[in-house]
Amino acid sequence: MSHITSVDVRDIRFPTSLHLDGSDAVNVDPDYSAAYVTLHTSDGEEGTGLVFTCGRGNEVVVAALRSYGALLVGRPTDALLYDLGEASRRLVHDSQLRWLGPEKGVSHMACGGLVNALWDLRARREGLPLWLLLSRMGVDELVDVVDYTHIRDALSPDQARDILVEGRRGSEERIDHLHREGYPAYTTSPGWLGYDDAKLVRLSRQAVADGFTLIKLKVGGAPEEDRRRLRLAREAVGPDVRIAIDANQRWEVSEAVERVNLLAEFSPWWIEEPTSTDDILGHASIRAGIAPVRVATGEAVANRIVFKQLLQAGAIDVMQIDSTRVAGVNENLANLLLAARFEVPVCPHAGGVGLCELVQHFSFFDHAAISGRIEDRAIEYVDHLHEHFTAPVRVESGRYLAPTEPGNGARMKEDSLTAWEYPDGAGWRGLATAEARR
Repeated sequence: MSHITSVDVRDIRFPTSLHLDGSDAVNVDPDYSAAYVTLHTSDGEEGTGLVFTCGRGNEVVVAALRSYGALLVGRPTDALLYDLGEASRRLVHDSQLRWLGPEKGVSHMACGGLVNALWDLRARREGLPLWLLLSRMGVDELVDVVDYTHIRDALSPDQARDILVEGRRGSEERIDHLHREGYPAYTTSPGWLGYDDAKLVRLSRQAVADGFTLIKLKVGGAPEEDRRRLRLAREAVGPDVRIAIDANQRWEVSEAVERVNLLAEFSPWWIEEPTSTDDILGHASIRAGIAPVRVATGEAVANRIVFKQLLQAGAIDVMQIDSTRVAGVNENLANLLLAARFEVPVCPHAGGVGLCELVQHFSFFDHAAISGRIEDRAIEYVDHLHEHFTAPVRVESGRYLAPTEPGNGARMKEDSLTAWEYPDGAGWRGLATAEARR
């Protein structure tokens, strides 16, 4: 009988801070990084997952993955893959490790990396991309995958089943449509806070030429700087292209209301993370104070329980799930079902290495078999580091093309892993040598 024989974890980092790719008001010098995990079975199968970080501290997530991974070693593969609800609960609710969270931060993200690797293994075994596997799984199995702990007042198993049953109506037609037409994307590539004005304008124009109808700019600098940059972007793309803005939790509640209203003349489509993502009531106050500008948040939301409260409080107009912040596929299924229950659109976050590859599956699945909706929805796209993946994301004319390769998209090329393993990979050694010569 096949069983998990080992859990291999590697510290992979890329020096994106050299060009300020990914920079914002809080993350001023990110090195896009991945705590990269591979599950190995006695039959030679592999499943891959990763957790995104911004550089320093990646080793902490690596250590957490190894600690949680020990809970899987020796376990029968089929028992894990065909009861993924129980597999997730075994990790998330471990009687000793959960004290480190519970259900938040490094420990929760490590659980997610392992859960995602299990789903990758399952999808590869069945020869399907993750989104299509999810779209064609039995409703009862999907219902059982969800952890309803602390969300039953907003989403019960019966309600989840009703949503999924309704979502199956016309799903094959929507799957065909997704294969033909893809899914809308928006791009943050022009908007990193460290980019100068000329680069901002050039990339904004290029985004429109490439077919994007929504771009996103980072804000949270000095008020006059935010106004100047937003004015330049608006002049570059014209009045018909949507521009979202993102403060990365920089502001206090009253400050957020004031700052967004100062930018209202440029018609921002949404303000993302205007304040701490833990501040549910703060988000509700901001939403009331800046209407009709929308409020979006989610990339740093710790778990389904916080999302539940944001929805119950009417605090957000847009939910932004992240593929590696929460406890993997299972918890993001809960988040998608909560969003459907409250009729709030999901526009996933994907600013980071591997996040585009992973998170696209959730939007494709949502349209195919949960909400059936696609209007006013889009997946974030950034054009960094896709060349390191064996099945890189494909975006054409402002739309994600449907993933077709089996798995969840997390698998990286061995040459890239070897070159950028920290601190001894050839890429990092080369940078150290160049720095020493200066």
